[in-house]
Amino acid sequence: MIGIYGGTFNPVHYGHLRTALEVKELFDLEQLRLIPCRLPPHRHEPDVGGEMRLAMLNLAIEDAPGLVSDRRELDREGPSYMVDTLASLQAENQDEALILFIGADAFAGLEHWHLWQRLFDYAHVVVMTRPACQMPVISDFLRERLCEDRRQLQQKKSGRLFFQAVTALDISATAIREMIASGRDPKFLLPDAVLAYIRQHQLYLP
Repeated sequence: MIGIYGGTFNPVHYGHLRTALEVKELFDLEQLRLIPCRLPPHRHEPDVGGEMRLAMLNLAIEDAPGLVSDRRELDREGPSYMVDTLASLQAENQDEALILFIGADAFAGLEHWHLWQRLFDYAHVVVMTRPACQMPVISDFLRERLCEDRRQLQQKKSGRLFFQAVTALDISATAIREMIASGRDPKFLLPDAVLAYIRQHQLYLP
């Protein structure tokens, strides 16, 4: 199985990286692809360009086997719709099941995503939650796809929904950007190599 974890990664930090490593191990993934978004459909365009965000991501995962960056959304024109990303990944990996990993906040707005129901045509969806988090109220469409054991995801290539508790690191890319802009040090919130890149290129300064 191949995992997909998208985001702006502006910048990538230990909250992203810890959950990425956990789900790769929990779901016994061949690889987990981290996919920087070029143009988020539901938020402002990132203030740092895609190539720099990808460069920081590559620095962060260079010593993490199985975590792989994927630039397809940066190379595609228009809004970065996940349904298009999954369709292209499925076309390239027809013998592999795909799992899309999203956070609980993103899941809360899932039904506003572009062609959101078609996500399940291409992949399973796993919602990463905090431990002891209560499952939200979900629609009939989603309830029909819900499974209670992650091993059930191995029985089909797509179409199922699962909630997985992961270690909750309360780290925010927005907070990191604000710290840098105000002259504070975000060390220990993100990899040293990423912080060195930010300082070298004077990113996130006012």
